[in-house]
Amino acid sequence: MTVNEIGIEPSAIALLRDGFGRIRDGLQRLLAEAEPRMLSFRASSHSNSMAWLIWHLTRIEDDHFTHLARALDGESTLEQCWIARDWVTRFNLPYRRLDTGFGHSSDQVADFGMYDAEYLLGYHRDVHEQAMGILSALPEADLSTVIDRRWNPPVTAGVRLISVLNETASHLGQAEFLRGIYADQSG
Repeated sequence: MTVNEIGIEPSAIALLRDGFGRIRDGLQRLLAEAEPRMLSFRASSHSNSMAWLIWHLTRIEDDHFTHLARALDGESTLEQCWIARDWVTRFNLPYRRLDTGFGHSSDQVADFGMYDAEYLLGYHRDVHEQAMGILSALPEADLSTVIDRRWNPPVTAGVRLISVLNETASHLGQAEFLRGIYADQSG
């Protein structure tokens, strides 16, 4: 669904769904042409690979949407797709079980080791499906609910969702930029 399809005055939830749908669409286009060499390419020894960026943006979406759902519903038993759908085992990464990649060193990025476009896309599809379900059930009034008091000011559901959308869009853009550098160096 695009903004043009949701009406003249779309709701905040509809706009968020559209934004995350655009991330999904961009990843699908990017991964449709990806092969392991391209996914593992790093512009320098201190930069992230395309695969790591895609995994990281998906982990952030998975982690943060799950936290949001649990914060808004104290009885929720929702688990991250990473665990619930056993992507953690399939990826077999050398990181802690719930690691999202936040703060990884260049050595940790180099140790990533998962360069299968189908796995990256499959994990993101599962996360996107779960995130859209959470958004579909989210009353717009809940966007102003504080879900994280560790920050000053405390973070509301709406602010967290915009933060996740910004982070995922930024990392998708970085991965697309790497695709261009890779193409220049490979062509």
